[in-house]
Amino acid sequence: MQKVLWGTAACAAFLFCHCGTALAQNKSDDGLAVGRQMLAEDNPGELWIDRGNRLFREKRGPKKASLEQCDFGLGPGKLDGASAQLPRYFSDTDKVQDLESRLLTCMVELQGFKREDMVKTAISPAFSDGSDMESLAIYITSRSNGMKMNVRLSHPKEREMYKAGEYLFYRRSGQTDFGCVTCHGEGGKRIRLQNLVHMIDKKQLQEVVGSWPAYRGAHGVVRTMQWRLYDCFWQMRLPELEYASDVSIALTTYLHRQGNEAVIRVPGFKR
Repeated sequence: MQKVLWGTAACAAFLFCHCGTALAQNKSDDGLAVGRQMLAEDNPGELWIDRGNRLFREKRGPKKASLEQCDFGLGPGKLDGASAQLPRYFSDTDKVQDLESRLLTCMVELQGFKREDMVKTAISPAFSDGSDMESLAIYITSRSNGMKMNVRLSHPKEREMYKAGEYLFYRRSGQTDFGCVTCHGEGGKRIRLQNLVHMIDKKQLQEVVGSWPAYRGAHGVVRTMQWRLYDCFWQMRLPELEYASDVSIALTTYLHRQGNEAVIRVPGFKR
């Protein structure tokens, strides 16, 4: 993955130091609120949703197939509300998968793409047209707009993923002795103009998890949860986080479960 994708803020640049949705961020002490509000009202991320819609139905890959038979948990091709229940366990892979790892499965199995090729291009360079994965992820998530996050832990592997994600959230490691909790374990913290989200506060967490994928103004493209986690690991100087790895899915499972009842509104807008 290209270094141009890596942000410039410290750990605060993680998912949790969101610029959030415009509504959630419109505070008098937020110096970025005015510009964020203006951009959110005409969010460029809508263009990625349109592209994702076309890509979802287009017959592509060696097998010349669309993604309309992909099952995101509610049945083949059923998208409304699907992303609100992810990550979840899928019997065909015997794994807990988030949206992007599930998309990878379908692009490989249904369309015949090579997984390694899709992973290499999943995160696009800044100020580019974006990747197929980014467009598909935001389109599919947009089909749950207005619905509430509802991640269940009914399967043993879902519970295992949740517990692993909880452990990773609180674990401090690496040369900086950082963990997610370092920046987001209490309220009232900030970096420059950025108010840091208190992730133990359910309301603040909900404002975050309901707004990804999001358009990031500093990059000029849509970014996904997988990118947000990847960038956080880099900011903490941890080993590179593999795209769609179990570690990334465990963290997403924990965050989405903790953020249950969050209303999904994408595209979000981030700084």
